[in-house]
Amino acid sequence: MEATGIVLRIGATFFFTVMVIFVKLLADEVPLGQVVFYRSAVALIPLVLFLMWTRDFPSGLRTKRPLAHILRCLLGCTALFASFASLKYLPLAHASIIGYLAPILAVILARFLLGEQVNSKRWFAVVLGFAGMLVLVVPSFQSAELDKAYLIGVTLAFAMAIFTAGAKIQIRSLAQTENAGAIAFYFALTCAGAGALSVFWGWISPDPLQLVYLCGAGVAGGIAHIMMTLSLQHSEISKLAPFEYLSLIFAVIADFLLFDFLPNGAFYISTLMILAAMWVTTFRDHRPHKKQAHRAI
Repeated sequence: MEATGIVLRIGATFFFTVMVIFVKLLADEVPLGQVVFYRSAVALIPLVLFLMWTRDFPSGLRTKRPLAHILRCLLGCTALFASFASLKYLPLAHASIIGYLAPILAVILARFLLGEQVNSKRWFAVVLGFAGMLVLVVPSFQSAELDKAYLIGVTLAFAMAIFTAGAKIQIRSLAQTENAGAIAFYFALTCAGAGALSVFWGWISPDPLQLVYLCGAGVAGGIAHIMMTLSLQHSEISKLAPFEYLSLIFAVIADFLLFDFLPNGAFYISTLMILAAMWVTTFRDHRPHKKQAHRAI
């Protein structure tokens, strides 16, 4: 069962990378809102089919917490727009590593919004992760000619990480009472609606190749979400967490093969620092369980 969960998580990471590649290929040609619409609307197709297969459609979509869903969707939708916008300015690998700050930032939000206790290890991880981002960004400030486009991309990616962290906090709350499929469905529906509104700011008529990329982003995103959901049914989150790091490897490979880009030394130092922060947060911050004496029955 755990092997199945791991395979599904790796598959989810791969398809998320495929989705991002399609979005990157469209970044200079198709309006942002139109990309978000296709990614979300097309993703509803495999998502609904999955919910029908699990017999959660439409019964699983019922909710007693509509306002909580609205907040989660607004946070997630803002993160999605910022993420896709950043891909116009950043290599895939750089966008990916800044995105890894989301679970670290969630620690801060959990402290102030949920009242969770944050120990010294967690604060160390937050500081280390933020320092890792500075290692990636500071060389752009020190260059002879300031790369404004890159800094715009970094700002958008950091905003994505912040709003993703907020969405994770909200999902943590919703997951206690709501169907996972419902959370995903309403998110995709909201993003599709937000993307559709952008038609008033001008859409293009995509050529056949652009249409393939647009639909491919939606299908890949939908499949990735389904595989991620299924993986959590077969294995624990802590066991699957390391395989999320594969997205960085996939991104570096895609940057080299498709965009002829290789990261510099600062990227690798930044990566080590942020991954170390995630490792501390995920694996080293466990309170020891007290041993309980066995009682005779």
